[in-house]
Amino acid sequence: MSDAIVSVRDLSVRYKTREASVHAVDHVSFDLERGKVLALVGESGAGKTTVGMSLLRLLPPEAAILSGSVTFDGDDLVSLDDKKLRSVRGRRIAMIFQDPVSGLNPVINVGDQVAETLVSHLGINKKEAKRRAVTVLHDVGLSDPERIAKSYPFQLSGGMCQRVMIGIATALGPEVIVADEPTSALDVTIQAQILYQLDQLRHSRGTAILLITHDFGVVAQIADEVAVMYAGRVIETGASAEMLTRPLHPYSHALLGTLPRLDRDNGPLRAIPGTPPEMTAPPERCPFIPRCGKALNVCRAEPAPDLRQPERANHRVACYNPIWQG
Repeated sequence: MSDAIVSVRDLSVRYKTREASVHAVDHVSFDLERGKVLALVGESGAGKTTVGMSLLRLLPPEAAILSGSVTFDGDDLVSLDDKKLRSVRGRRIAMIFQDPVSGLNPVINVGDQVAETLVSHLGINKKEAKRRAVTVLHDVGLSDPERIAKSYPFQLSGGMCQRVMIGIATALGPEVIVADEPTSALDVTIQAQILYQLDQLRHSRGTAILLITHDFGVVAQIADEVAVMYAGRVIETGASAEMLTRPLHPYSHALLGTLPRLDRDNGPLRAIPGTPPEMTAPPERCPFIPRCGKALNVCRAEPAPDLRQPERANHRVACYNPIWQG
């Protein structure tokens, strides 16, 4: 029986511009389980961030959720009224944004920014909130938290700002965290520290984490499950270990093939030929056909396949001709 805390079903999102309507997310479905890390992986423009923003209804004005549901604790967040949504957003579901510096207010010290979250959701006074803010900064591994609390974002490094963002996101003990490329702007040493921080959260508090990333190194370190997105669709899901060693979809296989390997000399780095389709007019057939070396006649004749479960347990792939690797 699934222990899903968030269930996304048939989620579709469109961006409407003056020129066209962009089909950013197309009938995406997945479950996020308590205490687990689910990684959404794919190229830029695949729709990963849009999915994450949809969970908290933080989409920009030009975007609209056309269909689907996001169920959390029995409530559909898509149709939830604003008052109840505010009680969920930040307190029970929090988000860590990609750019930690721009995610913080540059003219307010970081202690006050953490305290503001505590005051708005817990109703405590400002003095108590500031005291707790120092504890929050200490808990995310920042040394000398009293000094950090009085500092402004521009006085801190990117890694320190990201820790502050994690502190704000976790200060209220959320049940779910949406982490959008939380380590992309950081060097590898700081990346490892941030990932350790997130890993500790899910083990100590049972926090579920939706990790949005394009980095398979990050996936290998922390993710339990992986969902690969391409052209707004989830085209493969499975356990992290299997996805990293025996992917089934030709796109997943090609994506992993672009990574450098230390255990053998592969020569020049490989790239996936071609580009993703233009999502102002999404294809009815499998969107990966123009870049796929395994496409069959059925791929060109039939609509894009739905996710289906092959012989492997808990592994699903949307492909008529998956890659079998023993």
